Order: sequence, then C-alpha cells, then structure tokens
Amino acid sequence: MKSKLHVVEVVEAEQSSLRLPEHVQLSLAGIAGQAKEGLLALAVHTGLAVLHETMEWEVDRIVGPKGKHDRDRTAKRHGHTDGEVTLGGRRVQVSRPRVRTVDDTEEIHLDSYREFSSRDLLGQVMLERMLAGVSTRKSRRVDEPVGAEVRESARSTSKSAVSRSFVAKTRTALAELLGRDLSELELAVVLIDGIDLADVTHVVALGITTDGTKVPLCLREGSTENAAVTTALLADLADRGLRLGEEQLYVLDGAKALRKAVRDVAGPRALVQRCRIHKSRNVCGHLPERERPWVRAKLRKAWSEPDHAKALASLKALAAQLEKVHPDAAGSLREGMEETLTLTRLKITGTLLRTLSTTNCIESMFDTVRTSQRNVKRWRDGDMRLRWTAAGMGEAQRGFRRVKGFRDLPKLINAIHRELNPTVPTEEAVTLIAA
Repeated sequence: MKSKLHVVEVVEAEQSSLRLPEHVQLSLAGIAGQAKEGLLALAVHTGLAVLHETMEWEVDRIVGPKGKHDRDRTAKRHGHTDGEVTLGGRRVQVSRPRVRTVDDTEEIHLDSYREFSSRDLLGQVMLERMLAGVSTRKSRRVDEPVGAEVRESARSTSKSAVSRSFVAKTRTALAELLGRDLSELELAVVLIDGIDLADVTHVVALGITTDGTKVPLCLREGSTENAAVTTALLADLADRGLRLGEEQLYVLDGAKALRKAVRDVAGPRALVQRCRIHKSRNVCGHLPERERPWVRAKLRKAWSEPDHAKALASLKALAAQLEKVHPDAAGSLREGMEETLTLTRLKITGTLLRTLSTTNCIESMFDTVRTSQRNVKRWRDGDMRLRWTAAGMGEAQRGFRRVKGFRDLPKLINAIHRELNPTVPTEEAVTLIAA
C-alpha cells in the first residue's frame, strides 16, 4: 500500500514540475468541448488562444512586464478593445490589447494583430471559391467546421460580403495584369487571340519566354477584326517595357487587323505564323458539309510536309482545285496562305512545330476562363467582364507549365535571326542571341 502511495506522489510531483506557466495553459474543459466538434474546431480554438497570448507577449515587449514600474518606458497599456481577424472565409471577433505612448499622443499598433487582421487572405479565399464555381449564396456551405462558438460570432459570410470581397480582389487582379512592368521579360513568341464572352470579344495576348514559360500579357475588350483595338493592345505592351520587334514570332488567329497591328508596332518584317486550326475552320466554313473531310485531309497533309516549297505547292494546288466550284473557300485559303507555313520555312519540326502552329496555348487558358465563368448568369457591365476574364487568366497561370518543345526555342530564335539577317554567319547569330 505504501509503495502505491509513493508512486502516486512521484507522478504528482513530476506533473507539477512539468506544468506550463499559467498564462499559456488552456482549459481542459474547453479543449474537451472543442474536440467534440472535430479536430479542426479544436485547432482553431487553440490557435485563437495562441494569438491572444502572442499579442500579450508583444505588449510586454513594448511596454514591459505588467506591474513592474519603469520610469524610462515610452509606452503604456491602454486596456482592450474589440477587433477582427481573418479565419478562412470569415472574419472572427477577438479582444485585442491596446498600447499608447506615455503622453497619449498616438496609438502603437501591434504587428501580430496587423498580420492576422489583414483582409488579403479573406479576399483570396473568396476569389478561389468563386472561380471554382461556388456561388455567393452557397459560400457558407463550404466554410470549414471551426466550432459553434466561432461560427456564431463570424462576419463577412453573407452573399453581399462575399460579392464585395470578390469584386475587390478581381479589380486588383485586373489592375495587376494591365499595369505589370514587362521590361524584364525576354519573349520568343507572342500569341494573340480573341475569346467571345457574353456577346463581347476580349482580345488577349500571351507571351512565351525564351525558356518556354507562358505569361499572360494584356487584355482588351474589342474584336480581333478591329485594328485600333489590337494596335492599342500592342502599343500598351510596348509602353510597359516589353520589347516587341522583329526578333519574336507572332502567332495570330488569322484576323487581318491583327496582322496590320503587328506590322505597325513590331515592324514590317516581323514573322507571323497563322493559326492552322483557324485557317482550316475558315476555309471549311465556305464549304458544304460533304466537302469538308477531304479538304481538311489535304490541308493536314500539306502542313505536315517538312519541305516548304512542296508544302506551299500543295496548298496552291488545293486552292486551284477549290476555285472551280467554291471560289470563296479558295480565296479564304489564299489569304495568308504562306504565313501558315512560316515555321516550316524556318525548318522548325517536331513538338515545337505542333505547339506554335496553332493558338492552342492561349486556347487552353481560355478554357479555364470559360470554366470559371460558367455560373455567371447576368453581366452587368464591361468592367465586370474584364475582371472575370483577368481573374480566370490568373487562375490558368497557376497551372501553367513550360510549352511542349521548349528545348527547341533556341533553334527558333536562331532561325528568326538567320531570316532577318541572312548575311550574318550562324556562329555570329548565336553569339548575338547569347548576348
């Protein structure tokens, strides 16, 4: 019996020696209550307690220990007041300590409270939910189970609050897209295409850097058939420091206005690759359904020919064949025909040829934009459309990988230099690129 009592006394002595300081202990009853609502609710309850202790520790660091007089102090405690911190998709009320200067002239802000009270995280959560298809009315349904006490005191969860957070975040995303400095970018390829949304077209530019990284560049509301819109888009990129010239390849959807804009801004010798998918679609649009399969087959065969002269001859022969019965289709094929073979003329083959012979790189981004907007039923104004498109482009960028065939981009850059400077030896051209 004595030995058992001795063991109990030893255990109690060890527990008392390992006891945490009183100011960081959590109530066991409170922990047990939170644990019943799940591990996340327990973690939230504990995290808020740690935040409270962190703020009190910061007060001690600024003012000094409580109850200990210090005649040289420069700040003093000033009680507590209500505050709010961001917790997932909500704002949670907390009691925060206040600190003022000794002469009461100004408030001293706590770094710990400023960090956790920022609304940036709240806006980011709302943005991700909306882009994932969660409506403002259903936002509360996807909130994390943080416990009844926190849930009942939470704010910024109404549909109006969610909408305001989303508008603010997308407006910031649009401003960043349209105002980002581009002077550090070294582009090998610029793709320009239009996306139709709610009876309005947005013209979008996407850049591919010399290492194959895709970068959204700019966004304009208007049509690719409008030369003023496309010229303004390219001029804006130049104003923001992007070096646009004849050293890049321009992949376009085939609109004449786009070609004119590239010529005006980048130079008359700028190389353009017309999107082959758009060209095939435009040609077949002038044909009856029964004629389209064999025309598509001949187009694919011509574009797969590695010899530029033979490929061009095949396209001209097809245009002559179509001229007899379908002159409009023949005219569509002849318009910009040679520019569908620019990469073939530069002797680019393999994966990089398949990647850059169409605007699929930018179309994949458009798929993300359309998916993020699938639940929008009513467009209020142009600003709303631009904000949603910019947000969708940002969402797509998060999943970007380097373009397929990026290892051959130096070969493309070298080929462009040879085309523009035929008198410069290959070795010297490579040296200029490296410089």
